[in-house]
Amino acid sequence: MNTFAILPAAGIGTRMAANKPKQFLLLAGEPVLIHTLRTFLAIPRISELILAVQPAEIDHVRALLNDFHLTSRIRIVAGGENRQQSVANALAALAASDDDIVLVHDAVRPLIDAATIERTIDAVIANGAAIVGLPAIDTIKQVERTAHGALITATIPRENIVLAQTPQGFRLGLLRLCFAEADADGFIGTDEASLVERAGHAVAVVPGSPRNLKVTQPGDLELAEFHLRHSR
Repeated sequence: MNTFAILPAAGIGTRMAANKPKQFLLLAGEPVLIHTLRTFLAIPRISELILAVQPAEIDHVRALLNDFHLTSRIRIVAGGENRQQSVANALAALAASDDDIVLVHDAVRPLIDAATIERTIDAVIANGAAIVGLPAIDTIKQVERTAHGALITATIPRENIVLAQTPQGFRLGLLRLCFAEADADGFIGTDEASLVERAGHAVAVVPGSPRNLKVTQPGDLELAEFHLRHSR
């Protein structure tokens, strides 16, 4: 049994209001993407990483990997118009068996730790599907959107809520089947787990951490820098 990791990194990062995609922004002097890749490459159980990037960025990413001496066990594929298509392209490039494990991780979650990745792999072995999730702390309100704003319709018990993070891991055969079903129906999910849930398969939750943040908007880089400084 082999384990593979897919890192969709084809986003353009419009919410960051930056002059480059967020995966290429500097964190502690190095691109966000490099921090993420290093953690996954440090795990011997991961046989190969598939990096899905914008077609126009392929040469740039190859040069970046060469600069940081990270060419081993990494393959680059062209990403799609959305995350689901990027992951589908990476899945199509995998020559692996149905029982193998595939992890999908946001390229812009650079502070993921090896122990959480290892626990996710173990949870997939036990359950067939697992994601990293963070328990909700704030009170969760369900709302109805109106022309004048949002109106609360219900309060959802926090104990029934987790905030989805990545990595999300699956048996390869299961994930390919769920992607094929979603494609046939024209369904676009919010993450890989949503496709698996839609197919009726249970998905286990591995405890996450606030440190495993996604660099999405201004201020996230500063927060990531803070976590890096205080983890040394």
